[in-house]
Amino acid sequence: MEILHELITTLIATLGDVLPIAAIIFGFQFLVIRKPVPNLNRVLLGFAYVVVGLSLFLMGLERALFPLGRLMAEQLTRPEFIYQGFAEIPDDVLWQEYYWIYLFAFAIGFSTTIAEPSLMAVAIKASEVSGGAISIWGLRISVAFGVAFGIALGCYRIVTGLPIHYFIIVGYILVVIQTWFAPRMIVPLAYDSGGVTTSTVTVPLVTALGLGLAETVPGRSVLIDGFGLIAFASLFPIMSVMGYAQIAERIGKRRREKDIAKQETDSPSNSSPDSPSSNGD
Repeated sequence: MEILHELITTLIATLGDVLPIAAIIFGFQFLVIRKPVPNLNRVLLGFAYVVVGLSLFLMGLERALFPLGRLMAEQLTRPEFIYQGFAEIPDDVLWQEYYWIYLFAFAIGFSTTIAEPSLMAVAIKASEVSGGAISIWGLRISVAFGVAFGIALGCYRIVTGLPIHYFIIVGYILVVIQTWFAPRMIVPLAYDSGGVTTSTVTVPLVTALGLGLAETVPGRSVLIDGFGLIAFASLFPIMSVMGYAQIAERIGKRRREKDIAKQETDSPSNSSPDSPSSNGD
């Protein structure tokens, strides 16, 4: 009964969130475009799927993903796990002792990004538009590495207590510098890749991890230090995608140069002194 009550409450709340979107879409369709909605029954059924799906997803967040993220952060930061034989975490926190947190943050960031539906959609469309020049898996893996590194660095920031704006300012300075040297085709896609990572799968676990870590590390504020990991997850994929494009461009350029050099070496020279034309016969 408790689950049923929670589901009904979530359905009502989700319906209230979706109705303004439906009102805008149907309002423009009937009042501005002044045409009937094609396949109205399918559209209405799709909205029903959205409401039910969002409701179940929100319940899953509250019952599974958020508690799981906090539980992992609590377990990995327990004194008996980090400091063998100590019942409490010392006041002087050593960032080196939290290497399991960094490894877990890297792994969870990489795996959740690979499974991100929005990133899959963007990668497929980018490959189609570019005619296969942009690899689907190449883009997904480069984004995943960026998110993984960013979340691991964000956890390091929480452990050390360093101000977040130092990392963000330096990161965007590097992004601006990279933008000048990266291939023009990849720059807009790289900026979009930073946004699609903060979606349905990544955000709940990453947020829960940050909050759980800030709660367990002495001297950290849950409000000030617990949030901010999503900013790292959005920033570093921009850098990793542009870096991937720059490396791929250099590798392709070297291959083309080698192919040209090989063709010149293998092709016979018409001006060779041993050729019949050079003897005047």
